[in-house]
Amino acid sequence: MWESESESAAAGQQYGGGVLTSTKHGVKTEGFVQRGHSWYVASDIPSDFLVQIGESSFHLHKYPLLSRSGKLNRIIYESREPDINKIVMDDIPGGPEAFELAAKFCYGIAVDLTAGNISGLRCAAEYLEMTEDLEEGNLIFKTEAFLSYVVLSSWRDSIVVLKSCEKLSPWAENLQIVRRCSESIAWKACANPKGIRWSYTGRTAKISSPRWNSMNMKDSSPSRNNQQVPPDWWFEDVSILRIDHFVRVVTAIKVKGMRFELIGAAIMHYATKWLPGLISDSPLQNDEASSCSISNSSSSTGGNSWKGGLHMVVAAPRDDASSTLQAKDHRLIIESLISIIPPQKDSVTCSFLLRLLRMANMLKVAPALVTELEKRVGMQFEQATLADLLIPSYNKSETMYDVDLVQRLLEHFLVQEQTETSSPSRQSFSEKHMGSSNLNAKARVARLVDSYLTEVSRDRNLSLTKFQVLAEALPESARTCDDGLYRAIDSYLKAHPTLSEHERKRLCRVMDCQKLSIDACLHAAQNERLPLRVVVQVLFSEQVKISNALASSSLKGDDESLNHPVVVNRKTLLEGTPQSFQEGWSSAKKDINTLKFELESVKTKYLELQNDMETLQKQFDKMILKQKHSSAWSSGWKKLTKFTKTTNVENHDVPPHQIPTASEEQNRRTTRRWRNSIS
Repeated sequence: MWESESESAAAGQQYGGGVLTSTKHGVKTEGFVQRGHSWYVASDIPSDFLVQIGESSFHLHKYPLLSRSGKLNRIIYESREPDINKIVMDDIPGGPEAFELAAKFCYGIAVDLTAGNISGLRCAAEYLEMTEDLEEGNLIFKTEAFLSYVVLSSWRDSIVVLKSCEKLSPWAENLQIVRRCSESIAWKACANPKGIRWSYTGRTAKISSPRWNSMNMKDSSPSRNNQQVPPDWWFEDVSILRIDHFVRVVTAIKVKGMRFELIGAAIMHYATKWLPGLISDSPLQNDEASSCSISNSSSSTGGNSWKGGLHMVVAAPRDDASSTLQAKDHRLIIESLISIIPPQKDSVTCSFLLRLLRMANMLKVAPALVTELEKRVGMQFEQATLADLLIPSYNKSETMYDVDLVQRLLEHFLVQEQTETSSPSRQSFSEKHMGSSNLNAKARVARLVDSYLTEVSRDRNLSLTKFQVLAEALPESARTCDDGLYRAIDSYLKAHPTLSEHERKRLCRVMDCQKLSIDACLHAAQNERLPLRVVVQVLFSEQVKISNALASSSLKGDDESLNHPVVVNRKTLLEGTPQSFQEGWSSAKKDINTLKFELESVKTKYLELQNDMETLQKQFDKMILKQKHSSAWSSGWKKLTKFTKTTNVENHDVPPHQIPTASEEQNRRTTRRWRNSIS
């Protein structure tokens, strides 16, 4: 494949085993000597040119540098100072290490090219403009040839070079080093692993140096050892890359057509490595995990120190600035991973998506990406577990857990189910299979929601409306048994003892008493927290179930008696019945008798309450009548008094001959009394 022996041997012969030399040099030297942060040329000719790069200084000669560097030529000849002897180049890519190699090349000193230094040297050569116009076989040509024919043909070297490009932005991007290494890694990861000769993998501990070596390549070949190559052999190597380079590699792998399950597994492997809070059951304790520093932003492992794994550095507790920086790095990782997750269902696990969603809410990831992640969770919500669903409320909310988030996830699940049911592609399948799968998924989600409600119902700040909306979100067909829902209602009543009678009735309205099991019915019949009406409904539904069961069993017994000979006596029947059935029937009879007794007691209580109600009603009616009679007598007495006063006044004013006689007065009183009785 890409690591053939002939190709590696040819590359080694052409480049002298990775050693570059320049045949033309004007100053005879035995090498460079370092004294502190200063470099000197071991030569009889005194140096006449100083290059300052940060704290490092290089005491060199003008002629070897000017003969191969177009940038130094232009700086010196365009300078206003006629005799310039010092230049500062703090912005050179690769830093003083890359310039040291470039200066050695200018003096004709042998330069050992490795996968760890080639990218920095290539960028430094481009910065110094060491082109073919100045000298044939200049540094740009030779480093480019080493990259193309040696590095890109090796899996290990491609990983190391791409890792070393983290400190070389934007030079490595502009020179297409990142793109070429990403495509090389993607091509090798998608290739058939049979017959591949690996030069490096993170799973082997024998290779500690990233330097290109054909002997290491031969020794570490799994094909030589007859080992079967696992499909995830490339996960560990790719996971050491920075997030932007990892995204480039995964994007290239998608283009090559790799299976989405493997891409999703690689993303999960990368996330567990770079997001330590993603896995709750981490072997590190909380205090130990807080003291482990993982850098994914600016630091890059050196060429000779990288050993294929992620370096965990134990440091002192981080201050606020470092914590903020780490939070930004984690936010960038989460946003990048969300954008490259394959769109296919089951490409990653639902547990991983929920844990990623938890960290996204905690780190305030962009709302659009959070919404996209919630939709992905809704696609496979039936695979979720209660532990992953208990996401704390990181917003300013009264509840301990984010109930609104679970409500949105449930809505996305129902929308997805409806879309799959109505899509033409799903209609081509058998309706029976499609319907059964949807019912199974909804049943699992119903059990999950009931468990979640039981857990969050202990929160005293959870409102009745939120509980009811979440419990009624699923259709009635999703629940074949309401025991889980009854358990959640009972837990909510325990945590909220101050609910009114109306609120308790409203809460119990979400439960169907006919879907409760025998154990749940027995518990509900003795539950003092439930409204009396609900208890009566539970007992009535259970009585109906028992009656139907007895009727069906009697019908079944009649059918069997017609087809089979009649048993002689009860003793023979008991001997032919298994002991377990006898015990089960006796316990069932006890339960039936208990339920009958409880039903009779409830009926008795109901009759007593009804009699008390009738007695109170009669007393109330009597009080109403008494009030009416008293009001009639008082009004009549007032009218009579008023009439008497009026008569006396008239008698004082009327003359004696107009005073009525006794018989007339008697007639008028009789008529008045008659009118009062009529009215």
